[in-house]
Amino acid sequence: NIELAIRRDGDDYVINGRKWWITGAMNPECAIFIVMGKTDPDADRHRQQSMVLVPRDTPGLEVVRGMEVFGYDDHDHGGHAELRFTDVRVPTANVIGAEGDGFAIAQARLGPGRIHHCMRSIGLAELAVEAMCRRASERVAFGRPIAEQGVVRDWIAESRVRIEQLRLLVLKTAWLMDTVGNKGAHTEIQAIKIATPKTVEWILDKAIQTHGAAGLSQDTELAATFAGIRTLRFADGPDEVHKNALAKAELRRYR
Repeated sequence: NIELAIRRDGDDYVINGRKWWITGAMNPECAIFIVMGKTDPDADRHRQQSMVLVPRDTPGLEVVRGMEVFGYDDHDHGGHAELRFTDVRVPTANVIGAEGDGFAIAQARLGPGRIHHCMRSIGLAELAVEAMCRRASERVAFGRPIAEQGVVRDWIAESRVRIEQLRLLVLKTAWLMDTVGNKGAHTEIQAIKIATPKTVEWILDKAIQTHGAAGLSQDTELAATFAGIRTLRFADGPDEVHKNALAKAELRRYR
């Protein structure tokens, strides 16, 4: 799906196209971009893309705007920007690896990156359960703390069960990554990427519900955290892509 064009012109590459949701691009300390685009659209589909280094101040590179995620701009770390490349020229020496290595480079970091996303998400789930328990113990409705309500206790218990299930699956995936590598852990990486955001999203939803309208406000971190977790169902590949690939791999075992 990558459309940005990287064309060789003598000893330079000329880059034209658009990128968006570029995380950290609006941070003034971000001095250089790693840009992935097509250097050879006629090559094998896994050899069409390359990565090149583009300094921020290169003529023709424009930061068009900052993007918002459910109204949050994530400005603390540089946000998520839309970029426009118009005849941006960099030396061919700025290519990372060799021409056509872009896909392989991206895939090499996606496995560990997905594990990292899931590890952090479990930490956020733990914070959500803590907030849910504290709020349930403090909030009184109809004369008693809502922690005494069966439905709230069900949410808390179910949250603990789901966190421990996730923790073991992510731990197994990390162990496989260490022992047999990215390819050997492929099935488990897809599984945690499918399961973790949806599970943590569910836990955050119950924590928000426990807080009442306060859970939707800026008075807690729950709403912003929910928005962030929801993005993980797109980041590094949407749920549907992972499910499709996982199902195809499973079916191959019986053919």
